[in-house]
Amino acid sequence: MSDRASSPSPDGIDAALRARLSAVCADGWAFFERFDREVREREFHPFIASEYEVVLDALVAHRAPGRRFLELGSASGVITIMADLLGFAACGIEIDASLVTTARALAARFDSKARFVAGSFFPTGYTFRAASGDVRTGTLGEGTSGYLELGLALDDFDVVFGYPWGGEEPVLLDLMRQYGSPAATLLMHGVNDGVKAYRGGKLITP
Repeated sequence: MSDRASSPSPDGIDAALRARLSAVCADGWAFFERFDREVREREFHPFIASEYEVVLDALVAHRAPGRRFLELGSASGVITIMADLLGFAACGIEIDASLVTTARALAARFDSKARFVAGSFFPTGYTFRAASGDVRTGTLGEGTSGYLELGLALDDFDVVFGYPWGGEEPVLLDLMRQYGSPAATLLMHGVNDGVKAYRGGKLITP
């Protein structure tokens, strides 16, 4: 292998790691295509794949040694696994236990130490109330809190990622305000506007 092929790119990712990340994305897209065909075409399911390559760029921008990463609604595990491969101590919480099984298998296939637990990413006792009085949380699943099995709290994480359906963004911002660390970064992937970063409830990147 030439020095050029093995040397890091400007973002610090060498060719071997870039290849692993690309393979994770490819497996994730292949799984989602099957899932969409076999599950979502028959009945509603809130899982929609993120634009993995776009999210990868955001993860690279916010990585640093020793940072903990949490994905809210980790689905097939692709993003949490990419975070692990980039050096985060990465965890994912997912309400659909069958998707947790998928994520764990994908992590094993890529020798990833990413952790996945089944449950809600709402801490026990969390309630949402918008300024308008609306308490609906949309497609965001409620149930036994996943933090119990994880053994960590939301404010233990430095970078938190979520891909809310339109209109659910205020819930994630409120969740971070009530339970997240004030110094943590919330990355939210919007359907039409890429990944935006928030800290302390304020937008820090356009």
